[in-house]
Amino acid sequence: MTGKLYLCATPIGNLGDMTPRVVETLNMVDLIAAEDTRNSIKLLNHFDIHTPMTSYHEYNKIEKAEYLVEQLRNGKNVALITDAGTPAISDPGEVLVQFCQRAGITVTSLPGAAACITALTLSGLGTRRFCFEGFLPTDKKEKNAVLDDLKDESRTIILYEAPHHLVRTLGELFEALGDRRMALCRELTKKFETVVSTTIKGALFMYESEEPRGEYVLVIEGKSHDELRREQEADWQSISIEEHMRVYEEKGVERKEAMKLVAKDRGISKREVYQYLLSVGESARRELR
Repeated sequence: MTGKLYLCATPIGNLGDMTPRVVETLNMVDLIAAEDTRNSIKLLNHFDIHTPMTSYHEYNKIEKAEYLVEQLRNGKNVALITDAGTPAISDPGEVLVQFCQRAGITVTSLPGAAACITALTLSGLGTRRFCFEGFLPTDKKEKNAVLDDLKDESRTIILYEAPHHLVRTLGELFEALGDRRMALCRELTKKFETVVSTTIKGALFMYESEEPRGEYVLVIEGKSHDELRREQEADWQSISIEEHMRVYEEKGVERKEAMKLVAKDRGISKREVYQYLLSVGESARRELR
């Protein structure tokens, strides 16, 4: 029989957030794959866990995933932990899960702390709809593509950032998104936990005279539907009704339905669209005479 992979969430700061189920599982498995064994040994010692460890991180995720899958195929049970929080969330654990799925190995998740959800619930911003981006890409082209996607994002946005990159990231967010309400969350669940409700511009101003410290979660308000609608209406007004109709008809939309959509986009009645198209058609016929 093959073994099972256990994704074990560990505390993001406060050791009291370690669940009894995770402690029991880490004692039970044959091997623990840890992001940084030097950090994880402190956690294991605190809970008197003596299970063997192996490293599993961003720089060995492919070859080590192959090794771990082989151990699982041989009947070993393996637990995956990160330095803090839930494995596979902005973490190379997602690769190991994919390898296990392809190999037909059972994977289960033991829930616990996640900085993104903790910050979202503390932010005071909308929680019903949100998107998680993790750390922005380091490659400039990829980063610009992500920021461009986020410009019209209406859901609450959650990002991670290290202190030494925070000011630069805030500047890039301000340039791409404009000024938005946001919450700056740092040192979550720890002694000096801080949640600052501000704006992107306000955060930039704050760090002109204050050095960022600790790991940050940025929770940013999405663009309102009213603002999106106004921008879309402004875009439609820049073209004629005839051109607007063509946009839909080239997508295969029937003419009557296209007229309804054009009227809705432009905030006018279907009759006004019909009358305009009728007049354009009449003008064209007159020119042909």
